[in-house]
Amino acid sequence: MPARPADDLRPDPDHLLQRLQADGERAARGRLRIYFGASAGVGKTFAMLAAARALREQGGDVVVGVVESHGRAETEALAEGLEQLPRRVLEHRGRALQEFDLDAALARRPALVLVDELAHSNAPGSRHPKRWQDIAELRSAGIDVWTTVNVQHLDSLNQAVAGITGIRVRETVPDAVFDEADEVVLVDLPADELLRRLREGRVYVPEQARHAVQHFFRKGNLIALRELALRRTADRVDDDVRAYRQQASIEPVWRTREAVLACIGHGSDAAQVVRSARRLAAQLDCDCHVVTVSVPRLAPVPDPLRAQLDEAMRLAESLGARTETLAGSDMVAAVAGYVRRHNLTKVLIGRTPARWRDRGGALPGRLHAWLAQLLSPWLGARAWLFGRSSFADALAAACPEVDVIRVAADAVRHDAPDAARGAHGIDLQAEEARPAQWPGLLWAVAWCAGATALSALARPWFDLVNIAMLFLLAVAGVALRHGRTAGAFAALLAVGAFDFFFVPPQLSFAVSDVQYLVTFLVMLAVGLVIGQLTAGLREQARVSVQRETDARTLYELARELSAALTDAQIVAIGSRFLRAAFDARAAFFLAGPQGRLLPAATDAESNAQAGVAAQSDAIDHVLAQWVFDHGQPAGTGTDTLPAGTVLYLPLKAPMQVRGVLAVEPRAWRAFAQPALRRQADVFATLIAIALERLHYVEVAQQALLTMESERLRSSLLAAVSHDLRTPLTSLIGMAETLQRGTPPLAPGVAETVGAMRDQARRMHAMVANLLDMARLQGPNVALRKTWQSFEELAGAALASLRDALARHRVVVAGLSALPLVECDGVLIERVLCNLLENAAKYTAPGTEIRLRGEVSEASVHLMVEDNGPGVPAAMARQVFEKFTRGERESATSGVGLGLAVCEAIVQAHGGSIRVEPVHPQAQGEGTGARFVVSLPRGTPPVLEPEAAGVPA
Repeated sequence: MPARPADDLRPDPDHLLQRLQADGERAARGRLRIYFGASAGVGKTFAMLAAARALREQGGDVVVGVVESHGRAETEALAEGLEQLPRRVLEHRGRALQEFDLDAALARRPALVLVDELAHSNAPGSRHPKRWQDIAELRSAGIDVWTTVNVQHLDSLNQAVAGITGIRVRETVPDAVFDEADEVVLVDLPADELLRRLREGRVYVPEQARHAVQHFFRKGNLIALRELALRRTADRVDDDVRAYRQQASIEPVWRTREAVLACIGHGSDAAQVVRSARRLAAQLDCDCHVVTVSVPRLAPVPDPLRAQLDEAMRLAESLGARTETLAGSDMVAAVAGYVRRHNLTKVLIGRTPARWRDRGGALPGRLHAWLAQLLSPWLGARAWLFGRSSFADALAAACPEVDVIRVAADAVRHDAPDAARGAHGIDLQAEEARPAQWPGLLWAVAWCAGATALSALARPWFDLVNIAMLFLLAVAGVALRHGRTAGAFAALLAVGAFDFFFVPPQLSFAVSDVQYLVTFLVMLAVGLVIGQLTAGLREQARVSVQRETDARTLYELARELSAALTDAQIVAIGSRFLRAAFDARAAFFLAGPQGRLLPAATDAESNAQAGVAAQSDAIDHVLAQWVFDHGQPAGTGTDTLPAGTVLYLPLKAPMQVRGVLAVEPRAWRAFAQPALRRQADVFATLIAIALERLHYVEVAQQALLTMESERLRSSLLAAVSHDLRTPLTSLIGMAETLQRGTPPLAPGVAETVGAMRDQARRMHAMVANLLDMARLQGPNVALRKTWQSFEELAGAALASLRDALARHRVVVAGLSALPLVECDGVLIERVLCNLLENAAKYTAPGTEIRLRGEVSEASVHLMVEDNGPGVPAAMARQVFEKFTRGERESATSGVGLGLAVCEAIVQAHGGSIRVEPVHPQAQGEGTGARFVVSLPRGTPPVLEPEAAGVPA
């Protein structure tokens, strides 16, 4: 579909249809109102309840789904009298949690539901993991929702808040949820007032309030959070204003917020205008836009001027400005339409060199003004082209409510001589880029000679007026085939031939009738206009065909890349299209492991058709690696090694750079043309996206395979473990019965029975580990948490491992000073057993094993140390993987599952486990290993002292 001109003020039918569809969908959904604040305690819930009570008094159907009062009496008093839905009770890790009952709200189906704390995370077992997803389902059912949220819970501001307060908020809300809200109500409170409320206990209970003042609720933090909330609300209101202006078709600019627009062209001051606009936007702390207008031209823009404009647009993008190329036949109307659509308040324009109308041309100033006034009813704002006014004056007249600023000229650039220009100010580079004109001039002579001969044959039957039409036809033909220069020359030549051969007296340039002078002037003017218009149409048709060809090429490339299944297919497709588009050889350096590029991959068939060898000495792997590391292009047509013959482009995908594309055109410096360079960049982007798609398809397939393998392994281990547990228990019991039987067994038989019992116990422990691992990897892990003493758990573990630890000295220290920890006692005892058995297994008999504890601010640490060979740093994480052993081929029994079970149990408790050397500075054998188990400290219950005994 062709692009609509920017100066077309008619409503876009597609836009109207989309608006109608969006309005219909919005009407079917429930409305969402968000009470937004800088932090807890500003009164969001209070304001929401107050508005809800007012609505209920007016007869509204209001229901409280969930309101978190946090013990505030004022909030609880407001909630009284409103219908409240019962909470849903969920069991999680032995605790009963009350959550919002979504099904009850859908069954009740009120007109309005109050759902507090938008960023809340639901308890496991809920339908949705996040409360904002519950609200989305309520809105889909046509129910209006009011909710609350703080600024630190927005995804885009979460990191900024963490940098200010030093506290990372884990519960966040996507910004899309906030932006899609129908209403946002800002609830604001000064920092001093909030701190006063905090000290009075109106925000948190006294103990929590003292902790909050020391950490999050510092005055500087509150002021910064307030600024973030005000700015985010202002952005939201600005979006609402822009949407209303578009919906109401309001043209005048509303100066609700400053915004800067830089309007640049093919002048040499484009970069300076961009820098000035960005500097002004930074001073005003507002958005910056940069636009250029593409208008129909009689001749193509010289490549040096086009390169200047492209460089200015790239500069604008690098400075963070929003860039856009407008299309239209009227530059003033195009820029004015953009200004009104985006509600911009300031427009910056450069001081371009004066044109013939500004330098005082041959016509007097009054004639210029009269011509502009005469043409204004038909040309509108384009009449400035024929007057003495400038583009800035015309734009100011079209947008009187906008500040039009002309940027100061670059004194260095305009005062100093330009090396690229000759003595008469002629652009030498542009002159070199122009094709030779003499063939077109010769064709003009030939066309005019043919028109003269044809007119001589028709003279006996046609008047001079009709013969003049033949010359005009020749002028149009020359302009159509050979351009505007040849067309202008043909117009002059046609008038001269018509005067010399057909106007009396013939064969002379003298004129017998003064009226013929008017005929010559009109004929010359008409010939020039027809020639210029015809040449312009020819140029526009050529540009349109080229653009259509480029668009079709990109479409076909994207279509074929979307069907590629391997890297080799992408290389073949990319090579074929690059050869067809640029007559060039292509080599692909794909990303390998550790950030290194693989050897160049090429397509032999495309290279053979391009007439180049499969390998080229011009393609440099080292330069390709530099491009990959820095993410910047290099080679011909760039600022890095521009003298080369190969263009290196980084294959930048949305996530990361996927490789480097090396393009070697047959024509040297082919990519010096900006249009070809832009097309090559688009090719590289499409290829990079295709490579990234294949990468993530492979990652997804591998993840599915791994998940299926783990599920199958867990099911198999669970089944085998259950089948082995009963016979092993029976075997242990029979061995113990034989040992205790009478008469006593012979010494040899007793030793064999004891070995049978030990091996059966070891196998029983392995089966228990398998069962624990299978259970812990299940979807629903139920922990029986109670407050336990580490000293008692260690005693039970040591008692069960009496035989395994018989040849080692175990030292226990510091466990009695540890606080109580909320955990599953049976599982934590299993962790201690596995760690102690592992230490005894990998250390020599007679060595010491130490079990001690430490306490930090947030965790309780339990450490098991030995004097064995230790764990290499490279295996510090690998030892906790399933079926990993410290020694690959050794006589030490085990299947490498004990430490994996320990990690799974500790992580299920919200803790962590790690291994480190006992003596970090020691080298070689005997450094020792220390396994550290860290569990959350929590707040243990207060133990009542035992009553003193009363003597009888």
